[in-house]
Amino acid sequence: MKVDGTCHCGEIAFEAELDPDRVGICHCADCQTISASAFRTVAAVPGETFKILKGAPREYIKVGDSGNRRVQAFCPNCGSGLYATNADGERDLYNLRVGTLSQRDQLVPQMEYWRQSALPWVPALENTTKFDANPG
Repeated sequence: MKVDGTCHCGEIAFEAELDPDRVGICHCADCQTISASAFRTVAAVPGETFKILKGAPREYIKVGDSGNRRVQAFCPNCGSGLYATNADGERDLYNLRVGTLSQRDQLVPQMEYWRQSALPWVPALENTTKFDANPG
């Protein structure tokens, strides 16, 4: 499925191809903090299909509890989160922020990651595959 997206102010625009079965919700503490919400909805896309069409995102590197170094990209003007990807080596996978995608209403989460970190008032979705951490 071809998708396109923008940050809130429109300074950054991008497109990608994604498999709707690779849409998920992450409940980890980092996603809660960086999204300023209870969780973050992401869509994994192959790196070769992701293209920035307009603007230049700002990036910083976050080191996770696992020791993995992840690029977190956002608009330098409005601050909208755009994607995460590998900080080291190939950028072969991008986790796009579903809220920035024009097609977000068509992207139903299929998985929930870090379910063990979900806030107690956030119910599990009925038809998702659940993982206590990142899937193997």
